[in-house]
Amino acid sequence: MKISKILFVSEFEELWLDALQSLMALRKAGMNNVVFLHVISRDKVAMRRGTGYLKQEERKLKEIADIRFIDWAETLFEEGMEVVAHIAIGNIVPKILSVTEIEKVDLIVTARRKRAKFEELYGGSETSELLRRTVKPVLIYNYLSQSGKVGENPFERLLLGLDWSVSSEKVLDYVLALRGAVKRVDIVHVMSEKDVAKISKMEAQKLERNNKKRLDEVCDVLVNERFDARPHLYIGKVEEQIQKAASEHRTTMIVVGAKKRSIWKEKWSGSAAHSLADKSELPVLIVPTEVK
Repeated sequence: MKISKILFVSEFEELWLDALQSLMALRKAGMNNVVFLHVISRDKVAMRRGTGYLKQEERKLKEIADIRFIDWAETLFEEGMEVVAHIAIGNIVPKILSVTEIEKVDLIVTARRKRAKFEELYGGSETSELLRRTVKPVLIYNYLSQSGKVGENPFERLLLGLDWSVSSEKVLDYVLALRGAVKRVDIVHVMSEKDVAKISKMEAQKLERNNKKRLDEVCDVLVNERFDARPHLYIGKVEEQIQKAASEHRTTMIVVGAKKRSIWKEKWSGSAAHSLADKSELPVLIVPTEVK
């Protein structure tokens, strides 16, 4: 698995050049190509009191985006990076998927995206829609505590959340591909409080030992690849415990797997990965896995 080309999706109000520059540690993992994408919503250039589609407004917004990308590209050219830019009109998720396929990117970087409350109730967030529809890893980049400040390297201290599913295997492979960009990995598995309550104390202790053993095995794999890795076992609700662990271990980015679900399965059965993407103040890297 390689990470040589990333897609950086910016609406300019959400992600800026400093966010992109903070990802330059990925160059140590082989990244040498950045694809910019800016999508202009039709709402910004369409119907105004019956005047119809405003071509003049479309041209103006495209020119503004083009000027911004040229400025960003010059900065990256100076660092020896290759850059391509796409500016499109339409809906954000289909455009991301289209450019991802055209450019064959290895990672999608975007900001947290939501719809209006009514649309979200029935359609889910745009972030969730993207995660359902793409097979590429997605980095949901959030500025820490919404303060507008960005860490120098979000990949410095990863929290790797594993549930022992096929998703976990894919997530581990992806983290291994980040060697050179990452300084430390805290490996976390969360035992379900409800599941533990259903079994005897002896069985619970056995389950705990088995989980610790598996954590140690993953830790050994990472250490053998020259990562600084530490195993941690928690008990409780997955999302809450991952957030707690991230705080305790000074995490700079959360990395989790996610099974691709239908919209209704996601809404009614829940998804820790999707919830973290919507709520975490930290950047969240989600590696999707097809449901067999």
